[in-house]
Amino acid sequence: MKSEHTSDNYEKWCEEWSRRFLTLDQERLTKKIPGLEKDGDRLALRYFGRRYEFCRLTGEITSPELPGRPAAFTRLNLYSLLWYCKEGATFLGEWLPFRNLKDASPFGPAFQRNVIDVYSRTFSGHPDRLDAACLTLGGQRLPHSDVGYQIPAFDCIPIQFLFWDGDDEFPAQSNILFDKGSVNFIHVESLVTIASEGLALLADAAGLPLAGNTFS
Repeated sequence: MKSEHTSDNYEKWCEEWSRRFLTLDQERLTKKIPGLEKDGDRLALRYFGRRYEFCRLTGEITSPELPGRPAAFTRLNLYSLLWYCKEGATFLGEWLPFRNLKDASPFGPAFQRNVIDVYSRTFSGHPDRLDAACLTLGGQRLPHSDVGYQIPAFDCIPIQFLFWDGDDEFPAQSNILFDKGSVNFIHVESLVTIASEGLALLADAAGLPLAGNTFS
C-alpha cells in the first residue's frame, strides 16, 4: 500500500508533467502518436479501452468514464507517451519479453517479481476468469499458451498477456510480451507501470484480488 508521502510525490510529478505538456507542439503530437486526436479544446486518446482527455490550456487529464481524477500512475503514463514518443516510431512486429527490450535489463528482476509472478499467482486455477477478463479489455485471442490475448494498452503499444495454468506438478506460469518498437513510443520504465495497470484491470474484471504488490 502506498504511503501518503509517496502519493503526494506522484501528484507533484503529475503537476510537473502537466506543465511540460504545455510546452509541446500539440499539432505535431497528433501526427506522430497513433490514436491521439483533437477534440475542441482537448486532445484525447484511449488507454486500455478507456478515453482520457488532455485539456489543451492547462494540461490536466480527465476521463469522461471516471467519476474523479484518474490515478496518478495512469496520468504519468499518459504524459510519458506524449513526451517520449520519437519521430518515426513504429510497430516492428517482433515480440519480446520485457527483459529483452532495449535498456530494460536493470528493471528486469523487479518486473519478474512484481508483475509476472503476481500475474501467475493471481490467475492460478482461474483460466476461465482470465479469458473473460481479457475479452472485457478488448483482447484479441492468441494461439499461444492456455490463455493468450493481445490487448491494446495504447493504439501504438499493444501487449500480449500469456498464461499457462498449473497442475499437481508445476505452478502456473505467465509472460507479458511487448513489440520491440514499444521503447520508441515511451520510456522503457513506463512499460513496467503500464503492464502493472493492465494486470490490475484484468484482476478487477475477473473479480480476483491481486496476489501480491505491483507498481500500479
